[in-house]
Amino acid sequence: MKRSRKLSTTVIGVVLTAIMLFPLYWMVNVSLTPREQLRADPPSLFPLHPTFSGYTQVLEQQIPYLGTSLVVGLGTVLLTLVIAAPAGYALAQLRPAGGATLNFLLLIAQMIPGIIMAMGFYILFNKWGVLDTIPGLIVADSTLAVPFGVLIFTAFMIGIPRELIQAAWIDGAGAWRTFRSIVLPMSRNSIVSVSLFTFLWSWSDFLFASTLNRGGEHQPITIGIFRYIGNNTQDWNAIMATAVVASVPAAVLLVIAQRYVAAGVTAGALKD
Repeated sequence: MKRSRKLSTTVIGVVLTAIMLFPLYWMVNVSLTPREQLRADPPSLFPLHPTFSGYTQVLEQQIPYLGTSLVVGLGTVLLTLVIAAPAGYALAQLRPAGGATLNFLLLIAQMIPGIIMAMGFYILFNKWGVLDTIPGLIVADSTLAVPFGVLIFTAFMIGIPRELIQAAWIDGAGAWRTFRSIVLPMSRNSIVSVSLFTFLWSWSDFLFASTLNRGGEHQPITIGIFRYIGNNTQDWNAIMATAVVASVPAAVLLVIAQRYVAAGVTAGALKD
């Protein structure tokens, strides 16, 4: 009975997974299908005569956009960690006055529609002269990631035994030394989780990119795909190849870091 139940559960899981992953497979399939075969009826489920011409166009035209997205993503991760990790440590272990109110405000900040934030950033960045710049995009993307990062770090660091913190203080370590030498090494899972989600948000951002960096020299891959579709509405082979290439970094990072993500996100949810 138990074996049949496990088998049925496994079959259902495999079927649901296949359904969810089919759009990704179809994207790869179209990217390898020659242009003249894209309108075949019925469409081919497998690229019988694969071509890599679309990927050649990607390497020729989209590399600058991919480079910009990589720089913006890594910069956003760095800025988010620099702000969110110390803030989470302070809220979890130092217990400052007004900490509960700050946590509530962080939750509220995540509920603000992105378009409202984009319009506000446009006005500010126009005054500061940072429109159409990579630093401007990094700052804008960080505003979405920092509240999430602070909440994740707080949930994780609050579970660090307070005896360790107090022992460090007794040995003469200050709050900053304790944070660097004890708290950060123990927070590897949450650091990986926050870094991954931050990079994925930044990598896939279109709203801020289209609002704050429409005419700059360095534009992210989301803008590159958008413009490429607008200029090549019939060349779906190259369009899907661009989407595949843009998805690879995020997919690789997710596969590599999935173990740390599961541990980091669930940290603090269970108590002994």
